[in-house]
Amino acid sequence: MNIKIIKTLVLVLAYTVPTIAQTTNAEKDSLYIQQVEDTKEPAKVLHAEPLYIDLIRDLGARKGEKEWNIGFGLTDKLQFDSYEALIEYEWAPIDRLGFEIELPFTFYAPTSQTEASTVPSNRLNSIKMATQWSFYVNEHMATSMAIGYINEFELSDFRSFGEPFIKGNVYNPFFVIAKRWGNNFHSLLYTGPRIEQNFITHQFHTAYDVNTSFHYMITGTRNFIGVEFNKTWGKGDFDMTIRPQMRLGIAEHLMIGIVAGIPVSRENERLSSFVRLIWEPKHK
Repeated sequence: MNIKIIKTLVLVLAYTVPTIAQTTNAEKDSLYIQQVEDTKEPAKVLHAEPLYIDLIRDLGARKGEKEWNIGFGLTDKLQFDSYEALIEYEWAPIDRLGFEIELPFTFYAPTSQTEASTVPSNRLNSIKMATQWSFYVNEHMATSMAIGYINEFELSDFRSFGEPFIKGNVYNPFFVIAKRWGNNFHSLLYTGPRIEQNFITHQFHTAYDVNTSFHYMITGTRNFIGVEFNKTWGKGDFDMTIRPQMRLGIAEHLMIGIVAGIPVSRENERLSSFVRLIWEPKHK
């Protein structure tokens, strides 16, 4: 009789322990999502933001939110190495409207088979300013949409800096739609044309970007793993880079994002890497 009772208890525990653990994880996710999507504030849905093609501000941004980003990257350009560095600041002056200003730099280093004179000059690429408006936020469907615009004043490289100071302009309207599936899975589409105007030659060049991303957010945290697919069409050419990535919280308001770049076609570059430090000060 005692053996039968013990067997029965073991079976009950075997079925209930996973259920308890599952419930605990679900509760953690729900509590964290509720913390972000507090009903006392304007509606906002928690989304995983891609790390390489990042958004101007969170979808459904709330007044007072702000964020600093510092990024570092390395790309093998076949004949030379390209080093990226950027600093950007983004903020939301009112609900659902975000602004950003960014200064992206590129530095070049020759490989052992390349002469230094053939390598491009280091440069401050542009003065980049952008805005984004989240026009649709649906907490029930866990879906957000936004439109935005990026304007880049392209600058001359350091060899001919100031001759002219601004050599062109890039016009980049875009559209974003993001969806969270359940508590942990996230998908996002970021797309729009890039129109480059050269003030010296008076020529225009148009390309079209379609960037898709998929992420899994770790239970009860803002840490995630995922992948971006950055695709560009222009002048009858197609390029795609696959960027597996992860984001980790290293302090209360500080996160680090780590990205690898794998080009599908190695016409212009090989592997690349990118690291983004994200500091999001607490806002009222």
